[in-house]
Amino acid sequence: MQKTQSSLLKGLVVGLVLAALFVFLLVLLVAYTGAYNVAASQDHSPFVRWVSTTTMENSVAARAEDLDVPELSEEQIAAGAEHYKAMCQHCHAGPGVERAEWARGLLPQPPHLVEEAAHWQPNEVFWLIKHGVRMSAMPAFGETHDDGELWNIAAFVKQLPGMSASEYAALGQQSGTHGN
Repeated sequence: MQKTQSSLLKGLVVGLVLAALFVFLLVLLVAYTGAYNVAASQDHSPFVRWVSTTTMENSVAARAEDLDVPELSEEQIAAGAEHYKAMCQHCHAGPGVERAEWARGLLPQPPHLVEEAAHWQPNEVFWLIKHGVRMSAMPAFGETHDDGELWNIAAFVKQLPGMSASEYAALGQQSGTHGN
């Protein structure tokens, strides 16, 4: 009986090692032959889209989990609006404002935050703004902005769902003084 269990375990380990080796060789084959089309003019397959989206969402949630969200004020929201309009609106749009024409060619398409911001917690929005997202055109603003400015933007982004076009237009009038 022990010998049978030992043989089964050994067979399972060998099978797992062979399967891992096969997957590794398949990845190398795809990478070195250029079999996967990286053109931004063609959408990802549903599987690749699911893997990248699920990985990104879970990664952000895990890394933002321990961030303490400060009390966010109306002043911070107003200050965040100016930064958002200068740095984010061209990709993520706003109530009554479309994304820039060139941003429509990005893949993955930047989320329209008027709808999508409702699905993220404030600490997650802050983390995304601070650290960015690889291979998505979302830059890491933590290199150029302090945490206070990033919390202002996060506070504003969390207000986007449900904001009217006139409310959006009234906040954060671009003065041309945003230097970042």
